[in-house]
Amino acid sequence: MSQVLFVMTGADRLTLADGAAHPTGFWAEEFLAPYRAVTAAGHEVVVATPGGVQPPVDRASVDSEDVEVQLLSIGALKDPVRLEDVDPARYAAVYYPGGHGPMEDLAQNPASADVIRATMAAGRPLAVVCHGVAALLATAQADGAWPFAGYRLTAFSNVEEEAAGLAGKLPWLLEDRLTGLGARFSAGEPWASHVVVDRNLYSGQNPGSSQELAAAFVTALR
Repeated sequence: MSQVLFVMTGADRLTLADGAAHPTGFWAEEFLAPYRAVTAAGHEVVVATPGGVQPPVDRASVDSEDVEVQLLSIGALKDPVRLEDVDPARYAAVYYPGGHGPMEDLAQNPASADVIRATMAAGRPLAVVCHGVAALLATAQADGAWPFAGYRLTAFSNVEEEAAGLAGKLPWLLEDRLTGLGARFSAGEPWASHVVVDRNLYSGQNPGSSQELAAAFVTALR
């Protein structure tokens, strides 16, 4: 049985353009769907967060008591490892769920950037979904060079951000940042499942992409 690393946000709020704090965290569906798929395939999930803090769930994504119970039953969420101590070589693959939280911390986290670079260099699967794709931004160099320039990928789109009502409040939009660094951004229909695979990078656009992305990710693990 191999271990799969889930790198998750430790941020429970997102700083908006006006300095106000918007409650956030990880998006439940984007964690649960891949978690179920990975563990059902016989792999162990290890959760890592900046500083080893317990990852906060975005309460807006907990839409039923059943989801709450599922999250509370998962031991990996209760006892994460410190992202700063992670040895990427120990893991067969790496996955980043979304929620707006990664925009606050993982988008500029050097330890996360090291994990991403090492995973890509080793040719192991790296999956990112929705705002979790923001973690790729941390790998950009001071001179503007970015290892994902030219990659086809997807993420939460500007259209979806506008529909969610946050586009005019955020300090930056994820689609804009990714295309500005040279990504070949692929946007599917808003809220519909859309998954893009380029080399060993697997990306999903939104929460509705979680199941399809999980299936592709588990297939890659075989």
